[in-house]
Amino acid sequence: MSTAILTGQPVPGSSVESELRSLGFEVRLASGTADAETLLARVPGGERVAVVDARFVGHLHALRLGLTDPRFPLAAIPGAVTAQPDARQALTRAMARESSAGGGTAVVAVDSLVDRIVTALDADGADVHRPELGSLVAAVPADPQARNEARQAVASVDDEAVRLKSAVKARDGFVTTFLISPYSRYIARWCARRGLTPNQVTTASLLTALIAAACAATGTRGGFVAAGVLLIASFVLDCTDGQLARYSLQYSTLGAWLDATFDRAKEYAYYAGLALGAARGGDDVWALALGAMVLQTCRHVVDFSFNEANHDATANTSPTAALSDKLDSVGWTVWVRRMIVLPIGERWAMIAVLTAATTPRLTFYALLIGCAFAATYTTAGRVLRSLTRRATRTDRAAKALADLADSGPLAEAVAAGLRKPARRLPGFTAPAVALLGGAAVVATAAFTGFGGPWPAVAAIVYVLTSALAVARPLKGALDWLVPPFLRAAEYGTVLVLAAKADVNGALPAAFGLVAAVAYHHYDTVYRIRGNAGAPPHWLVRAIGGHEGRTLLVTVLAVLLTASGFKVALTVLAVAVALVVLVESIRFWVAAHKVGAPAVHDEGEPA
Repeated sequence: MSTAILTGQPVPGSSVESELRSLGFEVRLASGTADAETLLARVPGGERVAVVDARFVGHLHALRLGLTDPRFPLAAIPGAVTAQPDARQALTRAMARESSAGGGTAVVAVDSLVDRIVTALDADGADVHRPELGSLVAAVPADPQARNEARQAVASVDDEAVRLKSAVKARDGFVTTFLISPYSRYIARWCARRGLTPNQVTTASLLTALIAAACAATGTRGGFVAAGVLLIASFVLDCTDGQLARYSLQYSTLGAWLDATFDRAKEYAYYAGLALGAARGGDDVWALALGAMVLQTCRHVVDFSFNEANHDATANTSPTAALSDKLDSVGWTVWVRRMIVLPIGERWAMIAVLTAATTPRLTFYALLIGCAFAATYTTAGRVLRSLTRRATRTDRAAKALADLADSGPLAEAVAAGLRKPARRLPGFTAPAVALLGGAAVVATAAFTGFGGPWPAVAAIVYVLTSALAVARPLKGALDWLVPPFLRAAEYGTVLVLAAKADVNGALPAAFGLVAAVAYHHYDTVYRIRGNAGAPPHWLVRAIGGHEGRTLLVTVLAVLLTASGFKVALTVLAVAVALVVLVESIRFWVAAHKVGAPAVHDEGEPA
């Protein structure tokens, strides 16, 4: 429920009252400042409230952007201000100040109570969101001539065309921008007019992708063709849900989490479907499927870590960044650089076409090569930026990187004893030891026979090196590399040991374990992005931390037969999945119920 308080003397021909009602507001008329303050006090504390100047002239979508976006506690456009329940106190204080200053008199034609309230909010240090209106009109004309000019300006701009255009993500890949969004925005509008929610479209996208995976799992040419078509359809719906959220401003905490989580679930489920389909045809590509998931997840961790490390860095400049900005002025280079990083649109289009036209093995080969090149390109650029910039990273960034590291009780205990000597080590120590320790355990598992003790010995060394990597705050120039190095070590160890076991079912079990752990790591990222902090400490301890799981897997490979190892991986995958899923679902549903801020990624395409 929402209430709008209309202040000032209504102007003949004004449609602002009907427009507010069309946006779901209950409209109450105030004769003056004191009356507006009284009406504000009567609005229940759990409702959104808006104060709007009766002389407002503008587009309906300008009012919608200014007054109905759920992501911002306080928001304002010329002639209108709104507050959600959490920000009601700030609005009440500003209103009281204006009531005291104005002596309760009616609003005169040359002044606006709303604009004075916004000024008072700014003076109080309140964070007032002001949406970008672009060509949309929002004004409080002071005289008949200005009102006539404002109305002409409204008539000259197609409100609906602007709304449709703004529904499309500001920065996206080539395939999404030119092959999907030109029509998916109209699907989003169709959904909005029929009362469908973004979460319903997100769920439809997931179900479509799961059906695509099931088609791929048939192992037939017809199944592969159907899988490719359905994967594209799933991606169209994936674009539509975000566009529907922006078109209708239906943002929510739960929706943001579902959108991000389902993207990963869809892609990795499809990998599994391809592997099952290949197996039906006598080709075992589970190692390739798991390798593709490992590589893609590590790519994402690089993105997340780099962005968190530089979230609020000062003096954030470098020659590499300057070159990138210069290239942005050359239009075609922008699209080339967006395409070669193989974002989700390009990646899924490639997978869909290759699934329909070739074999799962060739599809995975192309995916691995493309993702490896993209990972090399993006990581090299970020390393150069980090080495050539002078930036001071904050405690918040260091804390985020430590959370992304996912250190368990073993690494924490060892790190506690290494803090003093770690301070005297060079700045590049953290990423260097994380890389060396991880490479050692993966290489040892790869180049020794299954069942031998050496991988477990290497895993013990890995516990020590990973502890040293996080023994001091991760504020170094390249410390953002620590989390992806640790992810690659853990996932790579599981992959190699399952492949070395050389028993039917070991690699699918390893795929399930890595998928469960990767879900936990993605969930950590989404919580940090939502300013909710990392998952609870008990959860990280319960599932062992990256070093504990790595050590456990290597010890199981020593103690068990290949068949027993397969069973152990399966049990471990189920246990980890149950623990992290139950806690994650509990957290996000609870956050949604209390109205936590919604975080929708408008940055780099995934």
